[in-house]
Amino acid sequence: MTEQKGDPVGLRMGLQAGALIGLYLGFSLATISVLTDAEEIKRTVYLICLPPFIVSILLGPFLAKRRRPVKLSKKPLEEARELLTRFNEGQGSWRVLSHISSDGMNIRIDMHNLKNVEGVVEAALELADTTTVKFIVGKGNAKSTSPELRDRVLSVVESKVNILRRTRKVKSIEVSPEKTREYNEYQSKLNKVLFTLLPIVSFLAWLEMKK
Repeated sequence: MTEQKGDPVGLRMGLQAGALIGLYLGFSLATISVLTDAEEIKRTVYLICLPPFIVSILLGPFLAKRRRPVKLSKKPLEEARELLTRFNEGQGSWRVLSHISSDGMNIRIDMHNLKNVEGVVEAALELADTTTVKFIVGKGNAKSTSPELRDRVLSVVESKVNILRRTRKVKSIEVSPEKTREYNEYQSKLNKVLFTLLPIVSFLAWLEMKK
């Protein structure tokens, strides 16, 4: 079964990705410049500032054609609220409208004021197959509003989710989806290109600066 593709990431994200690659290249060239002649401050500044713009313009349109996985093209908030509506506990208590939010891609679930903690976590983990789910649980210490909440959520997450997909933070527990096969292949190809080209460009720049 072939993996479906979503919409293109767009020119803005493509330019940003190109600028990031250019920034890495510029930093490498600037380092060589300093090691070659530390007094060439003007040249070093140019090497830091210009590559992000140049590489962004050259690679941006190409990178903009990359397609998002289908899962990133969908709005997760509606799906999350629909899935967890059955756990509503009434006005003044836990409700999907007041306790579930999103930044457009990731889901944020506030677990406070909730009785059926384990039930919501298990149901929400279905969403983690396609988007990052953040369970807001507090610090879990004696001063917390619900000191036992963090351990209850963490217990379910650890029993259901691979350690590589879960992250503990100060006031939240995050579960991320596994990277898609297409993303892994693309990342591998990009790394190979960078590791091949950057040393070559750096070496040629070093030869030029030594003259």
